Amino acid sequence: MNGLSEIVDSLENKLQKLVQKTEKLERQNQELANEITRSSSVISGQAQEIASLQKQIESLKTANSLLGSDENKRDTKLKINSLIREIDYCIAQLSD
Repeated sequence: MNGLSEIVDSLENKLQKLVQKTEKLERQNQELANEITRSSSVISGQAQEIASLQKQIESLKTANSLLGSDENKRDTKLKINSLIREIDYCIAQLSD
């Protein structure tokens, strides 16, 4: 009978340790899930910032080409010709 009591006590201790480990792992899992959520939010914000900066870059390139910098003379000429064609088209539409 004494041996059976020791076995039951040993099982209870092991079961208690297992429950504690399970609870600890569940807490860690929840912390990691929260970290994933925060990271996703940061990534989303950074993606929006990247898109905004890319738009700014394109605007600056356009402005730079319209200003006629030496680096973008060809682009400037093409942009000016495009604008002239658009103006001519608008004038033609108004004339009709």
